[in-house]
Amino acid sequence: MILQAIALFGCGTFFGAAFYISVGQHPAALEAGTSVAARFFPPMYKRAAPMQIASALAGSIAGLIVWYLSASAMWLVGALLLLSFIPITLFFIKPVNDVLLGPENDPDSDATGELLKQWGPKHWVRTIVSGVSFLVYLIAALGTQ
Repeated sequence: MILQAIALFGCGTFFGAAFYISVGQHPAALEAGTSVAARFFPPMYKRAAPMQIASALAGSIAGLIVWYLSASAMWLVGALLLLSFIPITLFFIKPVNDVLLGPENDPDSDATGELLKQWGPKHWVRTIVSGVSFLVYLIAALGTQ
């Protein structure tokens, strides 16, 4: 039971943070203007990334252990969905992050504004996948009651 709670907490924390960033923080930063958004991005990223990595890994590992111990495929599906944050981040989001976090990035340029606009939909992919993972975990947890 404790591993299920850890899986749900880790996944829920990751999804909640991703949802907040996608719905509130990133659009608000864009609304404040490219210069503000571009200057906000590096310190925000520095704080958000470790928390999101830790919560996703904790949720994924706990889900995999629950699957191994229970043989419930739902826990495996949820864990694999949550673990997909790694390739989603590496292949879709990281190339944009690398430019936005680079020391040569001009926070006032049109190119930076375009990158920030591209970043939002890419982050939504991670938000949606982690939300589906959370729902799968909830269904799996309710099914074991």
